[in-house]
Amino acid sequence: MDAVECRSDTEYPERPLSLIWKGARYEIAEIFARWRGPGEKGFRVKTVDGFAFELTYQEISDTWHVQPI
Repeated sequence: MDAVECRSDTEYPERPLSLIWKGARYEIAEIFARWRGPGEKGFRVKTVDGFAFELTYQEISDTWHVQPI
């Protein structure tokens, strides 16, 4: 199951901190893009290990989609 740990000050999610993909946990080092679409928030991130992922949060279903890029 894909999961994302986030920091949330005024609304969820504001800043992804780590993600779980295929059972492994990756700490996020950098957010290099973010967007908001109808019913979703998205982030492109780079991990401490140098991997890049696209993270999409679906607000209505309260679920994350994690995709390597």
